[in-house]
Amino acid sequence: MKAILLTGVLILAIGAPAALFFLSSESTLEVKPAPKVLAASSRLSITVMNPHGARSVTATVRQGSAVSTASFQQPADRLLFWKKRLAPAEVPLELSARQDQGFRSGPAQLTVKAVSNDLRGAVAQRTYQVVINLEPPRVTADGAQHYINLGGAELVTFTVSGYWTEAGVKVGPHKFRSFPLPGAKSQNERFCLFAFPWDTPADTVPLVYASNPAGHEVTAQFWYRLKPKAFRRRNIELTDAFIEKAINEIDPGGTGDKLERFLRINREVRRENNHTMASLRDQTEPRFLWSPPFQQLSNSKVEALFADVRSYTYQGKKVDEQVHLGFDLSKVQQAPVVASNSGKVVYAGRLGIYGNCVVLDHGYGLQSIYGHMSRIEVKKGQTVERGQELGRSGATGLAGGDHLHFSMQIDGVQVNPIEWWDAHWLEDRIFSKLPK
Repeated sequence: MKAILLTGVLILAIGAPAALFFLSSESTLEVKPAPKVLAASSRLSITVMNPHGARSVTATVRQGSAVSTASFQQPADRLLFWKKRLAPAEVPLELSARQDQGFRSGPAQLTVKAVSNDLRGAVAQRTYQVVINLEPPRVTADGAQHYINLGGAELVTFTVSGYWTEAGVKVGPHKFRSFPLPGAKSQNERFCLFAFPWDTPADTVPLVYASNPAGHEVTAQFWYRLKPKAFRRRNIELTDAFIEKAINEIDPGGTGDKLERFLRINREVRRENNHTMASLRDQTEPRFLWSPPFQQLSNSKVEALFADVRSYTYQGKKVDEQVHLGFDLSKVQQAPVVASNSGKVVYAGRLGIYGNCVVLDHGYGLQSIYGHMSRIEVKKGQTVERGQELGRSGATGLAGGDHLHFSMQIDGVQVNPIEWWDAHWLEDRIFSKLPK
């Protein structure tokens, strides 16, 4: 009997650890973005996929005799780990590779390891061949003259050097991306199409900038002259019929006071829609899809201008104020709406206050917007030619009558379209600064 009990105890003593060992799992590692260059200080984002988590995550860079390590650790869990079902975890590590640590600019090896937080503690490892770049970024802007209209656009060329990962133009809180100059032999020769937003203070100085993940940022000024502009103010009297149309179309499931519902549309939905519009910047092509100039809807009457400041009144009382960021162009009911220039459809569908809306990408962050359409005849991803029909004008969204809302944006910031309809402006302000 004692022998049987002893055997049972031995089985349990051996079987439980074996079961825990069997239940242990291996990790999968991924560094996003995949590291290619390290600076004196670099932030690594390491994703660890393991249902039991990681006991430790370590990043080590080696260059000859120079070694630097950054790590994350947490208490070991060797017994109850099997109860866990953890989602993939992102582990940030700050890794240094400074000159005083013996590093220099040149090739190095980065090793990332994760130890599973279970009984077995399996080690997952990935190795990357990287380059250490200890040179700070530098940037030099062109010597051209830049005349900028408030609410308009401009183009600047510049050269970057040293270690940089981001470069472009800053105008107040806005950043505009740069792209390699067409035909340039180096990625360091760049250009940036940028906007000077309509509500930017006139004393704001636009700057070319370059930065890297180590936190280094440098800027350079360029010659410019800003032409101020006074934007119009308009009063819009809200009628019960217009409010009913707006809330029934844009907020059909809403409840409560009809004026409050309209104001939520005019404020919050407008803000959400413009955010959606701005996010389309990420779908731009790094090439020119268009040729000058852009075309205005033919034989159309201008009903509203870019950056009109609108005061909304109801029953004789001002209830709201918003800015209209485009041109309202009217012609006849359900007039053909054509592409103002060649491009690619990046949005085609309903968009709140804009109703049926189409957005075309023309490359390098430049996009055109077509709103309030009665119907859409193109699909997202479709390539269109200048003058090709996109659909028909209408009164969908926050429109009181049949017309086309037309606007343009640069890197998500809406600008005055009137410049882009002017072939002389395009040649003088855009193409004269680019290589022929």
